[in-house]
Amino acid sequence: MIKLLTALGISLTLLNGPMVAYALEWKQLHEKAETMSVAQVEAALAARPSDISDLYVSGLVYLLAHKDTQAAEAFNKILALDPAVIEARWGVAEALCRQHDLKRGEAILNEVANEAPDFPLTYLTIGYIRYLECNFGDAAEMAGKVLGMGEKNIDRPDRMRAYILYAGAKGMIAHYGGPFSKIINGTVVLANLKAAKKINPDSAEVMFGLGSFYLLAPSPAGGNLQKAGEYLTKAIEIDPLMPEAYVRLGQFYKIKGDVARYDEYVSKALSLDPGNELALDIKSGRCKFIGPGGDR
Repeated sequence: MIKLLTALGISLTLLNGPMVAYALEWKQLHEKAETMSVAQVEAALAARPSDISDLYVSGLVYLLAHKDTQAAEAFNKILALDPAVIEARWGVAEALCRQHDLKRGEAILNEVANEAPDFPLTYLTIGYIRYLECNFGDAAEMAGKVLGMGEKNIDRPDRMRAYILYAGAKGMIAHYGGPFSKIINGTVVLANLKAAKKINPDSAEVMFGLGSFYLLAPSPAGGNLQKAGEYLTKAIEIDPLMPEAYVRLGQFYKIKGDVARYDEYVSKALSLDPGNELALDIKSGRCKFIGPGGDR
């Protein structure tokens, strides 16, 4: 889920705690996973079924492919071989959260944070949990903690996700805040999305983030319906299994007056992920993550 602060000139001091000798070169493995397909990692595992690095990469690739059950299985296989692998414990928690079991996932993340306070992915996942709980201030803080650790201490794909999470959380804070909050928080959203895009301009997550910004921001703050449709359509082209992109694109069509297509896209999101928080929120009409029309 994912996911914020050197871009704003904020430095954060890491928590004090025991030093952990990581079992894996996890930063390199996260970047490697971004270049591999499910077929490739499964072929590697067929040749080396007990290789912890291969199992870890396979878990990451399964997460990217929205195969959360298989991801959890891969991470748990690592823990069966070596229960002390911090990275695999994070992976299990991440998979649980993507399956909407936030309570169990966070319990594991809290343990990992206590044992390895300098492992940034823990805070990124906690940040996404806080976002889903509508605790946007804490979500931004967690993402900022990740970015404050510096480029050398976080892999590029997850640094990108930290910028996106920070931008999304700040956008929500601006939406629910007064005029002063809109100026303070709203004006940093696009800059952080552009920082994410600089890391990976072809990411579906980046396209989703930009599309959401242009969809939900008021026109004076940069909202642009045409750009919203273009970016959200591109997100689905890159990753046709991303439920959130269908929801936001459905909102785009509802604003355009095409209610049938809105219903179609929200239904598509729920068919991909029946427990998707954004889809359920919009479909219910609560729209705590901002409904059709946003601030328009």
